[in-house]
Amino acid sequence: MEGLVKGPFCFQTATISIGNWKYPGAGAMGSESPSPQNPGCKIMTFRPSLDEFRDFGRFIAFMESQGAHRAGLAKVIPPKEWKPRRTYDDIDDMVIPAPIQQVVTGQSGLFTQYNIQKKPMTVGEYRRLANSEKYCTPRHQDFEDLERKYWKNLTFVSPIYGADISGSLYDADVDEWNIGNLNTLLDMVEHECGIIIEGVNTPYLYFGMWKTTFAWHTEDMDLYSINYLHFGEPKSW
Repeated sequence: MEGLVKGPFCFQTATISIGNWKYPGAGAMGSESPSPQNPGCKIMTFRPSLDEFRDFGRFIAFMESQGAHRAGLAKVIPPKEWKPRRTYDDIDDMVIPAPIQQVVTGQSGLFTQYNIQKKPMTVGEYRRLANSEKYCTPRHQDFEDLERKYWKNLTFVSPIYGADISGSLYDADVDEWNIGNLNTLLDMVEHECGIIIEGVNTPYLYFGMWKTTFAWHTEDMDLYSINYLHFGEPKSW
């Protein structure tokens, strides 16, 4: 789940069709796992260099050659030189058109979540709300302590989630790993057929706070999904 976050964050997501990429020499790239097939289906972390990062298709193919796809999830830490946006100081007036309040009921590990649409708010208003005493992350000793607090307080103080906002925070001149233009088969669907499926071949933005949650799920047509965390505290899966 995405809910065990420690504070306000913004991330961007899109669904991608990988196709059948085969690149010679993909095994020359490095990851934190020495096992090429990932027999334990562990979630792998990759730290590409800037040169490796430039070719999205090649690096995804390399990740698959290492067995990253077997876990259903992998983490890529971009090189420090890469920045998708020069500054985030100018987004406070951006509008979240349909924030939702996530009301959770249940007990003993079985919960139901109801989404109640709220009136539009700006990113600045959302940031202040997320950092307010009512909605901010509680004091905690470590992640395990925070997780216990999450489950203990899941049905109290329903958080607000800025979900499914069509658009992108990437600067227009960013070529590497631009979620709005990954040069996959789904881009061809848009460019050659004129078919736009929001959130599938176009990016969505999400703004979250402590306890905002979305259940683990299978993407449409079993496609991959790619997320980039622009700023804020880590998401937890």
